Amino acid sequence: MNAARILVVEDELIVSMDIQMRLAGLGYQVAGTTSDGAEAITLAGDLRPDLVLMDVRLGGEMDGIEAAEQIHGRFGAPVVFLTAYSEDHTVERAKSAHPFGYLLKPFEDRELKTTVEIALYKHRAEGLLRDRNAELEAALARVKLLSGLLPICAGCKQIRDDKGYWSQVETYIQRHSEATFTHGLCPNCVQKYFPGVDAPQA
Repeated sequence: MNAARILVVEDELIVSMDIQMRLAGLGYQVAGTTSDGAEAITLAGDLRPDLVLMDVRLGGEMDGIEAAEQIHGRFGAPVVFLTAYSEDHTVERAKSAHPFGYLLKPFEDRELKTTVEIALYKHRAEGLLRDRNAELEAALARVKLLSGLLPICAGCKQIRDDKGYWSQVETYIQRHSEATFTHGLCPNCVQKYFPGVDAPQA
């Protein structure tokens, strides 16, 4: 499996370099670094990292929480917050960005690895769930194609589709579902077309 690519957003150069060294030592790839929230959004769009490590408090007009909200909303990248602050109001604000983890500085390598791995796993799991939901919605859409009123000829029993074309019942159903057909004769038709022949038992 390829190493996860991580974008580091940290406004203290020494701390940023330390995080980069730790990530490399743990087997991850640093996709890019920045100390600016607006640039972090641009890099997230350009680099499409597997995960973003985001300092809550950044220099400049945009803090890490606002940047994380935009990154998650626009690109779907999971964000893990880094902060030296644990006040309740900071944590409450951070929740609005739907973070995948929260690390309090200073942290140990084991904490960093565990938080990153859980965030990556959760992101993959959510992706699989979205795929399954999309498959289910597509299946339901196919089922709905056979719901409602179907115009059928009283004489020949052909069905008219939504474009005005007429086709045999089995042809219509095969086009609008995953059903296939095999042909036989019911007991009544056996007696009608082959009198005296016993109908096969079901």
